[in-house]
Amino acid sequence: MRTLLIVEDEKLIRQGIKVMVQRSGVPVERILECSNGEQALEVLKNEEVDVMFTDIRMPKMDGIALVKEAQLLPNVPLTVAVSGYDEFSYAVEMLRSGVREYLLKPVDRDKVKEILFKLNEELEAKLETAKQDRGTLCRQFKYVILNEKLTEEEKTQLQKQYEDFAFLKNYYMVCSNLCDEAVVHQDEKDYYYLSDVEGQELYLVQEGQLQELLEEELPEKYVGISGPHRGIHSLRQAYYEAFFARKEAFYLGKRAALFDKCVMRKEPSLHLEEASVSQMVQLLGTDKWGDALKQIARVFKNASLGGYSFAEIEAGMRVLLDDMFATYAGVLSVTKEQWKDAYGIYDYNNLEEYQAEIMGWLQEFCETLKSRYDDYRNKQKIHQAIAFIKENYNKDLNMAVVSNHISMNYSLFSYVFKQYTGTNFVNYLKEIRITEAKRLLEETDMKIIDISEQVGYDNEKHFMKIFKSACGVSPTEYRKNVQFRSKSEE
Repeated sequence: MRTLLIVEDEKLIRQGIKVMVQRSGVPVERILECSNGEQALEVLKNEEVDVMFTDIRMPKMDGIALVKEAQLLPNVPLTVAVSGYDEFSYAVEMLRSGVREYLLKPVDRDKVKEILFKLNEELEAKLETAKQDRGTLCRQFKYVILNEKLTEEEKTQLQKQYEDFAFLKNYYMVCSNLCDEAVVHQDEKDYYYLSDVEGQELYLVQEGQLQELLEEELPEKYVGISGPHRGIHSLRQAYYEAFFARKEAFYLGKRAALFDKCVMRKEPSLHLEEASVSQMVQLLGTDKWGDALKQIARVFKNASLGGYSFAEIEAGMRVLLDDMFATYAGVLSVTKEQWKDAYGIYDYNNLEEYQAEIMGWLQEFCETLKSRYDDYRNKQKIHQAIAFIKENYNKDLNMAVVSNHISMNYSLFSYVFKQYTGTNFVNYLKEIRITEAKRLLEETDMKIIDISEQVGYDNEKHFMKIFKSACGVSPTEYRKNVQFRSKSEE
């Protein structure tokens, strides 16, 4: 269980119960203590408590009043009443009010252990059931979103099935983001997570909890957000809005684009002619290949300013890639199949990333074609970049800083770095930081927040999320595991 609360006005008894809990063998992440019912009620309002041990007679608010108030909260803890023999009538009243177990003073250690194991089994069973129910619900949501040919009978059935579902009765919003398989999503969260919906990952969240989702789960993502909707019949429309807004976030470099405020829904100021794109491709094979790259870079620049419609950009990139493979099939170092990811524009976080990939590839092609690509020189530069990264990983480091340091074109650096290291810059830097974080956790007693800053993460929550994604456990759990192994070896 995650959190257990002990409410007892006598400090010695309170601490005694705490020790019994700690020695029971039941894993408890946090044990909170309160000396009266008023304090405990405030904790219950602000914390999600799994189990509560409470005395009956206490100052300010007794156990009976506390239990009754707790029943009105969104998250009601499993409660154990603690009382003396002469308070049995009160205990009976508490049992009627929702108390699950009853302990007599002096508290027996074996009885505490027995009750904790029983309640923990109940919590785990409840969690597993909720997980299964949530999985079924997410699959149903995904079916509604992807199936544009739902029959009227299916629509009526779904509407009836979910008419009393609180989440859909209130206003909700859909957030669209690039799929990130490395992210670990918690089943007990208030939002609903749908993976790989036409290449996107979706979050369904209540309107009032949107900001919390963006800050905790998507702090560095480029997210499209639908307008507010109600009912399952609006889910597909909300998805389209979210994906449209995601495209705006992609092109304009917005962290969060709201559909209702999308500027690219207006008439575009420019038009991208497919014939002009084909001409650029032809120029790449001539001495004017530098001009062609500038023209293509200008297309990306105009796209980043919202000058074209989404459809024009998508069509233009298809023409560029198709013509490249049709015209230069004999000299290209990659096949169309190998470069199929380039056709998935929205498989990248933002236009800047996509542009870096495409321009890096085109630059490499042109220099190879004209015998201007010096493999040894670039290899040496990447070695310099790696040395620089290893020396400065704990600073505010990004690809632009490193590419400037070694005097290499940003787009070319992105492409060549991946060629030599086998991974992209972001993942390479993350691996170095996580490796150092693991060393500090193993060899020092530094606080997690200090380790986070030491390895280059200003946001402690973001660091903990990245670490768990990479290692499977939180930094605290990792340190405990290391200490346990050390003691075992001794």
